Amino acid sequence: MDAVDSAVYTVPTELPEADGTLGWDATTVVTATVRAGGAQGLGWTYGSPAAAAVIRDHLAGVVTGRSAWDVPAANEAMTRAVRNAARPGIAGHAVSAVDLALWDLKARLLGLPLVHLLGAARTEVPVYGSGGFTTYTDRDQDRQLRGWTGDLGFTRVKIKIGESWGSEPERDRARVSRARYAVGDRTELYVDANGAYGRKQAVRLARHLDAEGVTWFEEPVSSDDLAGLAQVRAAVLPDVTAGEYGYTLPYFRQMLAADAVDCLQADVTRCGGITVWLRVAALAEAHGLQISGHCAPHLHAHAAAAVPNLRHLEWFHDHVRIENTLFSGGCDPTGGVVAPGASGAPGHGMSLHAARAEEYRSG
Repeated sequence: MDAVDSAVYTVPTELPEADGTLGWDATTVVTATVRAGGAQGLGWTYGSPAAAAVIRDHLAGVVTGRSAWDVPAANEAMTRAVRNAARPGIAGHAVSAVDLALWDLKARLLGLPLVHLLGAARTEVPVYGSGGFTTYTDRDQDRQLRGWTGDLGFTRVKIKIGESWGSEPERDRARVSRARYAVGDRTELYVDANGAYGRKQAVRLARHLDAEGVTWFEEPVSSDDLAGLAQVRAAVLPDVTAGEYGYTLPYFRQMLAADAVDCLQADVTRCGGITVWLRVAALAEAHGLQISGHCAPHLHAHAAAAVPNLRHLEWFHDHVRIENTLFSGGCDPTGGVVAPGASGAPGHGMSLHAARAEEYRSG
């Protein structure tokens, strides 16, 4: 590897956004760029701008000079380098971004789409529309849902519930019912509480979810409460899911050992990049479960196509908008699926749109 660089971009939201436990008006993207053999690989993560400093101060020196072919070795070296810099958290974001760039670089050096380097298990990756923020008006929610189902042909959609730490259950119920009305009976409807509810509160709310045919109940309680997730899972009909905050492989092992989820989620921009995401998928398969990619859809697509136990990939509104703004070469989700590698472009196919991105540069 000849060089490792990082940059920070901050992109405002279109409208104020919130889920059950957090609100925001902008999203920060930290990119990692690696160079070798006249080629360049690109990765990124979503989170604190401090991840760029971790890349610069802790990871660049570890990766520079290594073989571009040996990505797992580089991943292990980075993980060891941040031992005292809190591997779970910001350092995990940084390791993930560089790992993603390394895989992109290797595929570009070989002139291959990344999915062909990893080895495809499928040609198409199912996606689901994700957004439906608790700050949306009824009209905003309807417009977004009908855009996914009507304009793009999605057959799976998700909204946020658990407004204000679960203090507005009646509005949660009303929004779920309105979402069902907007998408019709043939569309799978999912909800995400982002850990806003207590255990019994989540079980009570699930009765309404059953009535509206909701099949996916994401983080009904905090993902740190494994016993609570298992308790809710045993008491409700929708699939209980979690895992997006996993930064290390043992985290996922503990979640699976607790029988806490029906489908495991993992985020390639947090868990250690593609190197570790593939291991998480194998761990889920060994427990008889599927895996779902959390957010950052264009970064997940090629890895998602390489695992046999994939359920789907989250087509998250914020990240889709940002990735289509800052980068070129994105996937087409029309019909509710993407086909990574279909264009024949090497790597993950995405490139920074420098002129557009400069407007959002913040570090």
